[in-house]
Parts: sequence; C-alpha cells; structure tokens
Amino acid sequence: MKMAEFLVLRLGEDAANPVHWIAVDDRGTRRGNPGSGTLEDAAAAVGDRTLIVLVPASEALTFAVDIPAKGSRLLAALPYALEDQVADDLENLHFAPGKRYASGAIPVAVVAKRSLDDWLSRLRDAGLSPASVVPESHGLARTPNTLSLLVADDQVFFNDGADMSFAISGISPSEVIGAAGVIGDEQSEASKDILVYCDAAVNDRYEKDWALLRHELASVDVNLLPDGILPRLAVTVASGEGINLLQGRYGPKTDMAVMLRPWRFAAIFLLALGFIGIIGKAADYYRLSAEKTALQQQFTEQYRVLRPNDNSEVVDPVGAVNELRRSVGASTTAAPVFLPLLTQLAEALQENSEAVVESASYRAGAIDVHLNAPDVPTLDKIVQAVNASGRFSATLKSANSVGDRVKSQIQVREKGA
Repeated sequence: MKMAEFLVLRLGEDAANPVHWIAVDDRGTRRGNPGSGTLEDAAAAVGDRTLIVLVPASEALTFAVDIPAKGSRLLAALPYALEDQVADDLENLHFAPGKRYASGAIPVAVVAKRSLDDWLSRLRDAGLSPASVVPESHGLARTPNTLSLLVADDQVFFNDGADMSFAISGISPSEVIGAAGVIGDEQSEASKDILVYCDAAVNDRYEKDWALLRHELASVDVNLLPDGILPRLAVTVASGEGINLLQGRYGPKTDMAVMLRPWRFAAIFLLALGFIGIIGKAADYYRLSAEKTALQQQFTEQYRVLRPNDNSEVVDPVGAVNELRRSVGASTTAAPVFLPLLTQLAEALQENSEAVVESASYRAGAIDVHLNAPDVPTLDKIVQAVNASGRFSATLKSANSVGDRVKSQIQVREKGA
C-alpha cells in the first residue's frame, strides 16, 4: 500500500526569516533532506504531498480541561472554561480542542485570531493550502510515564506523558523540570525517566543540567538531533498527533463543486435519461390523445346513425351506450354481444344513409329495427351488409309501401343464436 506523504513546514516567529520544511511519510520515514527558503520555495516543494504547517509555540498556549461536551457544544463551552486562564479577551482568541486524554481531560490549543489570520494569509499569498496548522510544541511526542524535553536555542518544549505540556523560553531544562513539580516529589521521582532531544551544541551547554537531573530522577536519555529539531517534530505530526488549529470558523469549507465533480457524468446521463423520458411521455400522450379523438369521432358517427336527431356532443360514450341499451329494452349488464351487434347494424345503416331508423328494441339477443327506406333494394343492401360480417345475420321481417317510402322491420342477431 502506498504511504501517505506530507510536507511539514515550520514557520518562524519573524516573518522575515526563512522557513524550513521536510518531506516525511505517515510512518515517520524521511522522504528527502530538510529544506529552507521562502514560502514560495516551499510551495514548489509541496507537489502532491499533504501540507502540515507548524507555527511558533510562543504564539499558542496549551491547556487541559475536563468537559463532557462534544462537537459544537464543546467548541462553544471552551472559551468560558478557560476564561480565567487566558489574558486576552475571549473574542480575540481561537480555541481548538484535541483528542481526549486517557484521564478524560481534553487538550486545548489557544491562539490569537490575529496571529492565525496572519499565518493563513501569508500561506495563501504563496499559493499554499495547509491541511493542518499545528503548534510546533505538539511535535514533541508523548511517552507514557516519561518526561519529554525538546530544547532548541533558549526554548524548551515539555510534556509529562499525560496531561501536562507547555513551551517556555529563557530558562534551563532543570528549571523546567522543577517548574513542572517533578523534582522533590517523593512519590514520583523513582518512576520518572526523562527523554531529551537537542542538538550537539545544546547538549554541551546543558551538560551540568543533565548531571543534576540524573541525580534527582531515575534516568536521563539525551538524543542528539544532527539535522535540527524539525525532523523530530515532523515525524510526530505526520502520524496524526497534535491539535489542528483549523477548526470552527477556520475549518475546511465544503466545496460542493469538488464533491459533485466525480458524479458529473452520472448526473448528465441521468438528466439525459430524464429528458428522453419526458419526450417519450409527451409523444405517448400526443399519440393517445389523437387515438382518443379518432375513436370519439368514430363513435359519434355511429351514434348519429342510431340517433340521427340527437346533435348533442357525446361526452360519455359508456353512458351513451347504456342509454341506447335502455332505450331498446336491454339491460346495461346484458351479454357482450349487444355492442358488437349494434355496431354492425350502425355500419350497415351508415352505408345506406337513405334509410331512417324509426325505432329499435333489443330482447333475447336480437335487435328489431323499424326502418323508413326509399325502396326495397335499399333494405336488401342493409341485410346483405350485416350478413357480410360473418358473425351476424339480418332478416327482413316485413316491408310495406307508404306513399313513395317503404316501412319495414329488420331483425339482427348473432348467427346460431
């Protein structure tokens, strides 16, 4: 599995001084030699690595508080929990919690908003976008039941392996241990070991301090840093230790465009499918509307043959058929032969429009129609048209001349009925 790589960049207290950086992976392995220069030089060295920025410990205080709250409630409660321990007004400070200690206390980094804004502005102007901004003192790893010191020039980073950590300038390592309340504590002396990180010059300068501490405590293990303190700090923060100041209002903003970018082709495809579906539905609706109109017109034409004097619009074809069936004495729940029989008769009459229906009745599966026709041949054509269907048969029951017209009775029924 490919290791995640980071570029750890250390900012100095003075913006005019060079910055320092080193590339490491998430297992603490160095991926290059330390570098120094301007922020623009550092930007060229980042490449595709994740950027972690270390800011001066003198600008960030670290506290431990015992608050049961989590998430947004914790962020809201921190300023008031630490109000008595900070000198500046709360509205001028940024509070960032870390991972809860085994004791239950939560470490909190406090930094002036003005300082954090300045660091981020400088980084942004150089084209740098950090994933984490961590106080450099948090690069001193915690070792349970062990005091850890990192000495650089006149500055000392300290943690007791549990809840206490701080950075202080201008005093010696032995004075730092004394300020931490370790020397003279009879219950803890025998169980305390000290792990020290420093360069060769610092080691020589504080040789007497190491001798004093070895006399007071169990052991003092001095580790020399030939390339300075940055590689040591980088190993710790690359493994995920330390409090990231980029929380709350400084936290990463959700970029919807970036989140949706991997789905853009799927979204386009779905939109296209939806558009095609809408067009298909519209085409189906148009086709069905046209078929409905044609069927309505066809039904109306046949209805007019049976009801030549009814010129009203046929809105409800089912109701019209039921009305016809009631008018000829048929039940609206009669056998399904009635409607096909009536349709066949209507077609025959439509082909011989000179004949006029005077009355019609339906019983026992047969329709008796009284017609007024111009002559007998017209009646014969109607009978033949019905018989030509193959399903129905028509019989001329009577024909009487009245003036120049012929009144007749034709009976239509299903063949074999």
